[in-house]
Amino acid sequence: MSPDPGPTGARDADEPTPDDVTRVTGLLGRTPAGVFEVVVRAADGTPAVIANAPFLADGTPMPTRYWLCDPHLREVVSRLESTGGVRAAEAAVPADRIAAAHARYAEERDALIGARHTGPRPSGGVGGTRAGVKCLHAHLAWWLTGADDPVGEWTARQIGLHPA
Repeated sequence: MSPDPGPTGARDADEPTPDDVTRVTGLLGRTPAGVFEVVVRAADGTPAVIANAPFLADGTPMPTRYWLCDPHLREVVSRLESTGGVRAAEAAVPADRIAAAHARYAEERDALIGARHTGPRPSGGVGGTRAGVKCLHAHLAWWLTGADDPVGEWTARQIGLHPA
């Protein structure tokens, strides 16, 4: 897979088919530990971004709602991170916009948790981060769903998915 033409973009979440579960297992290199939906597919139909439930199957809180599965995108984002991309993103995107994105992400994830839930809850914003930027993969995954994530948009521009 590659970013050209790349993921097809946001669409209604799909319950994963047995083939999706097999593909996601292969893409992650392990069996998914919780319930997920496919929210973005590559041009060939392969899951590119999944949306995780707020809790894993064993009840462990899962702060990362959106997970980038596309191997090509994971690789190019990893290269960007390894060359200082996280610091560059924090320098390029105003802190108040990053904080607002974290708040929106947390609100979206937390809305999936029942009002009667007691016990540990997922925390933080994008990828569980409370402030700043931790993981460009998580930001790009959320942005690919159509979310207003300025760090995800910055990342997309850096890897050629979004015009400058």
